[in-house]
Amino acid sequence: MLRPYGQNKIMKLTQKLTLAFLLVSLIAIGLAAVFVWATTSIEFNKYIVDQRQGQFVAVVTEYYQANGSWRGVDVALRQQGLLPPVVQPGSKPPEPQPFALIGPNRVVIIPGGQYPPGQKVPDAVTGIPIEVGGVLVGTVLTTGQAPARNVIEDRYLASINQSLLVAALGGALIALLLGLFVARSLTHPVRELTAATRQMARGKLEQRVPVRSTDELGELAQSFNQMSADLARANQSRRQMTADIAHDLRNPLTVIGGYLESLKDGTLKASPERFETMYAEVQHLEHLVEDLRTLSLADSGELVLHRQPVAPGELLGRVAAAYRHQAEQQKIDLRLEVEPGLTETSLDPERIEQVLGNLVSNALRYTPEAGEIRLAARQVGEGLLLSVQDTGSGIPPEVIPHIFERSYRGDFSRSGNESGLGLAIAKSIVELHGGSLRVESAPGAGSLFLIALTDPDYKRE
Repeated sequence: MLRPYGQNKIMKLTQKLTLAFLLVSLIAIGLAAVFVWATTSIEFNKYIVDQRQGQFVAVVTEYYQANGSWRGVDVALRQQGLLPPVVQPGSKPPEPQPFALIGPNRVVIIPGGQYPPGQKVPDAVTGIPIEVGGVLVGTVLTTGQAPARNVIEDRYLASINQSLLVAALGGALIALLLGLFVARSLTHPVRELTAATRQMARGKLEQRVPVRSTDELGELAQSFNQMSADLARANQSRRQMTADIAHDLRNPLTVIGGYLESLKDGTLKASPERFETMYAEVQHLEHLVEDLRTLSLADSGELVLHRQPVAPGELLGRVAAAYRHQAEQQKIDLRLEVEPGLTETSLDPERIEQVLGNLVSNALRYTPEAGEIRLAARQVGEGLLLSVQDTGSGIPPEVIPHIFERSYRGDFSRSGNESGLGLAIAKSIVELHGGSLRVESAPGAGSLFLIALTDPDYKRE
């Protein structure tokens, strides 16, 4: 039921886009057609007026030159088609004429428009003078009326209008086709994204859609692909972490359950050593639960830091004191190197000690006898750089990109409490401080973990 509904929505979007393109195109084509039609009609009428005026002036000039008077000029004009036939009684009156002729005394000879026959025209009204032998014999006045068009002229204007109509219809058809093409090209990526999101809703999180352009739709497709990959990776990490936690929980519970069952059945007798073993497993469980709680708080943004001014040297000294006995038992030299002049830095001492403890615990695990571990603090720019360096076995290059992933199953990700979450927790705590945690290592060359912390109030003496 979901698929047809989604397709129906996409089809509606295609139709809306197509209609929008078509409507805009039709408005543009309509405005252009009306403008061209109006301009063509106006210019064509002006052309006819100029043509008729030239003919009118030429005929009346030739007539006066030939006859020496205006008597009978109306007949000559009718013969040239410049005046309508004589109106018969009861017939329809002729249309107003575009031109009128007045004599030298300003009296109307050939009426037209607002100039009736016999009317004297004021001197302020000007027109085209008719001169014969250098003498003004009359004036042709323009009345402003449009001259009647003949059949050829009407046919020409009709052909122009027909061409405009055909062009408008052709433009509308092309606009419809282009609008449909553009609409489908725009909605096709949307349909692909819809299909991919539907697959993600069914649990198939890793989906990819083709990136067909470099515009906003292309950026959307790239963002979707990145989001899908991140979700798939996060889901895989969650599953892997769940499996790892289940494994880590099963081992101590199995040990504790086995001892309790044997003590209950009387197979084993209670002894301090056996209670110590069970207590150690309970502590392991407590560490694991605390690690999970810390990660959960960090992921939800609820891990609260209690910042306070801390001297870097004292901070590293406490961490070194906590692990010095274990280092001595393993015959490892645990050194402390603090750059002189470092002042107090605002941070959460318990959380940073937890980070450094995880790193030192890992270093002790992979550093052989007669090896060395160095805890160092120094200033870099306006920040504080803490480091834990060992001379252990090092980390393979293919492992380094995954070293801080909570779901990574490699032994290098596990700290002393064996929860497998130590480095992931360390990275979360450092980033919550606004810093960064990275590692430099190579097989057989030891490892160097660097914690960069930036404190605006941090200054060098």
